[in-house]
Amino acid sequence: MTTETIPSVSVTTKANVYFDGKCVSHGITLADGTKKSVGVILPATLTFSTGAPEIMEGVAGACEYKLAGSDAWVPSGAGEQFSVPGNSKFEIRVTESYHYICHFG
Repeated sequence: MTTETIPSVSVTTKANVYFDGKCVSHGITLADGTKKSVGVILPATLTFSTGAPEIMEGVAGACEYKLAGSDAWVPSGAGEQFSVPGNSKFEIRVTESYHYICHFG
């Protein structure tokens, strides 16, 4: 199932822009204080570092990802998610715009 709306949130209006604009996201805070980000990754292969564990939820488009220590690229699309450990890295390869929600912790 793909999340289409997130009710009762505060949105950080200034975008987080990474990798020369290939990834743009906005932070959101739910009523209970939970923090997430919503964004889009444009076609590219990028490497992200994590602090807290993350769950990447695909909202539209598709990607392939590779977790630190793995040689395997794994496909993920709208309605699917993948988990990334905290204090780690992952590569993401996108050939069409990939819209996502990043769930922290």
